[in-house]
Amino acid sequence: MGINKYYAFPEAKQVIISGDIHGDFKTLVFKLCVQYGCTDTLLIVAGDCGFGFEKPAYYEQIYNQVAGRLRKSNNWIVFIRGNHDDPSYFREEKISYRRWRAVPDYSVIQACGHQILCVGGAISIDRRLRKEWNENLRERGLLQKACWWADEAPVFNPDAIDFLPVEIQIDTVVTHTAPSFCELTTKRGLLSWAVDDPVLIDDVDEERKAIDTIQKRLLENDYPVSRWFYGHFHQSWCAVIDGIEYTMLDIMEFKEVGPRRMET
Repeated sequence: MGINKYYAFPEAKQVIISGDIHGDFKTLVFKLCVQYGCTDTLLIVAGDCGFGFEKPAYYEQIYNQVAGRLRKSNNWIVFIRGNHDDPSYFREEKISYRRWRAVPDYSVIQACGHQILCVGGAISIDRRLRKEWNENLRERGLLQKACWWADEAPVFNPDAIDFLPVEIQIDTVVTHTAPSFCELTTKRGLLSWAVDDPVLIDDVDEERKAIDTIQKRLLENDYPVSRWFYGHFHQSWCAVIDGIEYTMLDIMEFKEVGPRRMET
C-alpha cells in the first residue's frame, strides 16, 4: 500500500488556494460561492483551518449548514493542516465528505491537469500560552477541545516523495509554512515570544528546514514544480525564485492556480 493519498476532482474547472481561515468556515463558503460567484471550483485551504478547537459534532453541524450552497455551485473544499489544527483530523480523515474534506500530509490532489502535493504543519510562536490553556481545558474535563498540539511541526517524509508513481508529476505544492528563503525571513516577531520559550527560535528554524528539504527532494527527483503556495504568516507576497513562483497568502486571501505550464 502506498504512503500517499490521492484525491481526484475531474469535474473541477479551476483550482483556488486560500490562506488561513481560523475556523471561519461560513465566511469561506460565502466568499467562494456568493461573493466571488465561483462554480465548478476546487478550493484548497493552506492550513490553520480551525479543526480541534471545538467538539467533533460542531464541524459536522457547520458542514450541514453549508453543504447545500457547495452542491448548488458545484464546488469542493480541501483542507490541509496548519499549526492551529488538531493533526488527527487530517491523519485520520475525520472530516471526509464529498465536497469538504481534511487530507493527510503528502496527499496528492489531481484537478485541472495539476498534480498538487499538500504538506501541512508549522510551529506556533505562542505555544507556551496555548499549552497552559490546554491544561486549563483538561482540568475542566473538556478533553475533546484544545488549542495546541505537540505534533504540530511539518515532517519531512522522503518515501512520500521518492515512491510516488511515475505518472504523478508534481507541478504545484501547497504547504502551511514556507521554505527558509521565502518571506517572512525576519525573526523580529519571534523575539518577544522566545523570552519565555528558549527553544522556540531553534524549533522554527527546524520547521523551515523541513520545508527546504521537501523542496530540495522534489527538485532532485525532477518534478516539474512551477508554483508553491503557503499561508501561516498572515501577509501577502509573491516572487519567482529559480523558476518557481512562491506565493504567500494572507488570511482568507484567494489565488487561482493557473494552467499547467507545458514543457518546451
